[in-house]
Amino acid sequence: MTDTADPNPADRLVALLDLERIEENIFRGRSPDEHLQRVFGGQVAGQALVAAGRTTDGGRPVHSLHAYFLRPGRPGVPIVYQVERVRDGRSFTTRRVVAVQQGRTIFHLTASFHRPEPGFEQQLPMPAVPGPEELPGLADELREHLGELPDALARMTRRQAFDIRYVERLRWTTEALSDAEPRSAVWMRAVGPLGDDPLVHTCALTYASDMMLLDAVRLPVEPLWGPRGFDVASLDHAMWFHRPFRADEWFLYQQESPIATGARGLARGQIYDSDGALLVSVMQEGLFRPHDAPR
Repeated sequence: MTDTADPNPADRLVALLDLERIEENIFRGRSPDEHLQRVFGGQVAGQALVAAGRTTDGGRPVHSLHAYFLRPGRPGVPIVYQVERVRDGRSFTTRRVVAVQQGRTIFHLTASFHRPEPGFEQQLPMPAVPGPEELPGLADELREHLGELPDALARMTRRQAFDIRYVERLRWTTEALSDAEPRSAVWMRAVGPLGDDPLVHTCALTYASDMMLLDAVRLPVEPLWGPRGFDVASLDHAMWFHRPFRADEWFLYQQESPIATGARGLARGQIYDSDGALLVSVMQEGLFRPHDAPR
């Protein structure tokens, strides 16, 4: 599909999350052929959560998910999502989802849904950062440093479903990282409206949560943009959803990495709305294998 035929990346994201129901608990998702080495993990996680949510009554929003990336998915090949209805209790609903591609399990997810109920509230404050209107968009910042963008990079920014604005200017050289801490923060929102289905917004944010969280791990050792010294792969992913939100409104994704060792790095993130309410907490571990490491 060309950019001319479908110019709105937000519409493409909604379509990507609109799974085909094959059987009562079996769904099929598209996997666009984007000429990537493997399917983007956020796509698989978002589609798996859609499959889980479509087997609930809709009155219980998801409050947590825990997932493992088991094998790389192949772009251009459909993915089948098999849902197990583990439990339907009075307050909580549990679903387990297995993603299968060409007969091989590539991913599995467990999601828990909670009937809304009252309770006390407390949270740590959102960090003080510039607002998104004060920051350049990703494409503008890249052009400022690179000049005319290579075709592949220009196409990537045009097709990006989220407007991304880094709170700190992108780190461009290894020298600039000499005292860099493993922390990063970005403002994000979908580039267009995503409709009014709360599950779509939850799954769209799940998609977005995998886009750059592991960047916090490697900030002290290599620039965000440029040649990479590591093969990077997500190993697992966990999220806790605290409050309702819209993924087509600005949210701050604050990220940090407490540790990297043994070719694995751990990252955690907090997602806030523009008023400072904590919406989502995220944890992810990734593999960081040097290109010259024995296989």
